Amino acid sequence: MDKLLVDEKDITLLKESEMLHGSYQEMVEMRLLYNAAIKQISTKLEILNEEFNVKNARNPIHHVEARLKSPQSIIKKLNLKSMDISITSAKQLNDIAGIRVVCGYLDDVYNIAEMLLMQTDIKLVKYQDYIKQPNFNGYRSLHLDIEVPVFLSDHIENVIVEVQIRTVAQDFWASLEHDIRYKSDKYIPQDICDDMLQSANEIAEIDLKMQETFKKIQNI
Repeated sequence: MDKLLVDEKDITLLKESEMLHGSYQEMVEMRLLYNAAIKQISTKLEILNEEFNVKNARNPIHHVEARLKSPQSIIKKLNLKSMDISITSAKQLNDIAGIRVVCGYLDDVYNIAEMLLMQTDIKLVKYQDYIKQPNFNGYRSLHLDIEVPVFLSDHIENVIVEVQIRTVAQDFWASLEHDIRYKSDKYIPQDICDDMLQSANEIAEIDLKMQETFKKIQNI
């Protein structure tokens, strides 16, 4: 850059751009794009949640979280895919921008996904249902890679956002499992892995029971 950086945010962006072998301007523009896409999807979800409340006197969405993938995580994924370490390559990944939607009940997960995908400016890129077909470790969540247009001053950029939709119970298990498995540098013995899988299955049963209980209450 032509001038000294005094803002911590600028310094951070400069370091991130260097990690991804790009320019400061490229990093700023990439973050702008993905932040804009996150804002658009978040706003859509907020509107859908409010509309559902007006029509049904309750909110299907418990809370929403958003994140941008760190440069370290981007580089790790690019290496795994044997791709060049660059901002251009990073934009080919589907999960730089991520939104987690936590719902009360299982039906809410699919209702929110259906309502979101009905919107004409949303394009479905990839659909993975880890609720009906759980991951090997018991992980359950509905994953949607969706493309949304970001309207800039002189052109439109289509940006992919990974949206994970799950229940409170599924989120509870996934958060703790992530802490145990991925935030620990220790080897996890198979018996502990089996215990975590059993816990995931037990939580899934509770999820179903709570859904059925809710339906019974609705029919009273």
